[in-house]
Amino acid sequence: MFIVVGLGNKDACYNNTYHNLGFMVVDKLANRLGVSFSGPKQKSMIAEGVYNGKKIMLVKPQTYMNNSGEAVVLLKKKYKDGKILVVVDDIDLPAGKLRLREKGSSGTHNGLRSIVSYIGEDFARLRVGTGRDERMDLADFVLSKIKDVELFDKAVSEACDMILEML
Repeated sequence: MFIVVGLGNKDACYNNTYHNLGFMVVDKLANRLGVSFSGPKQKSMIAEGVYNGKKIMLVKPQTYMNNSGEAVVLLKKKYKDGKILVVVDDIDLPAGKLRLREKGSSGTHNGLRSIVSYIGEDFARLRVGTGRDERMDLADFVLSKIKDVELFDKAVSEACDMILEML
């Protein structure tokens, strides 16, 4: 099983914010695969499907960003052989740039830090660059609405392509 965990915050006020780019990627993947989210199960909304004969699970933790590890550890325990990919926003990458790594540190991201504290660093992560507005407080920036919608729609689509190619 290939488990794609998109990080974000569950309340509607966070829709279309930089911090919800992970949710946006798994939502678009669900749309492409023709599957719907249900739950919560394992503290997450979950959609399951098949792509090229391989099982894929799309996950949106419902624990809020900074506690994402609470949901991911439950998935890891239940699906011991599942390969986990976490999709996350990244202020340290230029806006719209993607970076895929097989494992590594959490960097400055609190959602990744939470996951690492529960399961360690041995999981793949796909970072979607947001850049940063230095004039804004970091928390205010990541929770602000995406301004260049076209750029991020393209980045979300490219992230989906990359994930499907991995399968």
